[in-house]
Amino acid sequence: MPGPPPAGGGPPGGFRGGPPRGGPPGGGPPGPPGGGGPAIGAFPPQGSPGNHYHYYYNARGPTRNEHDHGAEVRKALAHKGRLDIQKPEMFSGCNPWKWRTFLVQCLNTFQGKAHTYASDRARVAFASSYLQGIALNHYTALLRYNPRHPLFSDWQAFVQEFSEKFGVYDTVAEAENNLVNLKMSPDERFTAFLVQFEKEAYETSWNYHALRYQLSKALPERIHNVLRIAPKQTSFEGLKHL
Repeated sequence: MPGPPPAGGGPPGGFRGGPPRGGPPGGGPPGPPGGGGPAIGAFPPQGSPGNHYHYYYNARGPTRNEHDHGAEVRKALAHKGRLDIQKPEMFSGCNPWKWRTFLVQCLNTFQGKAHTYASDRARVAFASSYLQGIALNHYTALLRYNPRHPLFSDWQAFVQEFSEKFGVYDTVAEAENNLVNLKMSPDERFTAFLVQFEKEAYETSWNYHALRYQLSKALPERIHNVLRIAPKQTSFEGLKHL
């Protein structure tokens, strides 16, 4: 004669009487062998393919440092997203002397929003959105007929392609010519003139002796009058910081 049903009124091992031996109700994953489960060092346990033992082990949650780092990244992204950085001027490709200015404006945005434009693809997409005229036509033609061109995924390849097509043909020769013809006006501030001089000097391969000579030639008479009574400077850096 069958015994009385277990507490709760359900059949032995049934739902109301507790989970069936070997797993939770509803056909869920079986319980760990022996009711305890293997040691963490032996995880995952060996068994038949498709076992569900991993359901019974909690995955390692993020540590406090990881939480802090994530919060810092989100805070930095939110802050940089609010930065009001001047957008580049549209570049048409008609004036090669504007290409370098356009590049500097793009780089300024990349510096101010480093997380947003960390990848080369993001940088290329940003710069291409400020193209117009023949420069945009060239980009569009490559996108349609040569979508695997390296410039779409490599910022340096993008710069090289558009520098060759729409920039100054020989930047070194151009800078050297500008240095030779650069003169400081009598009422110009020396600091402002020096910024322009160094901008061209960086593009050349001239050594400091040549730069010092050219800088001295470009200075007006009022500066030379000061140099006559000041300690003599024999280097480019010394002349700059006088």
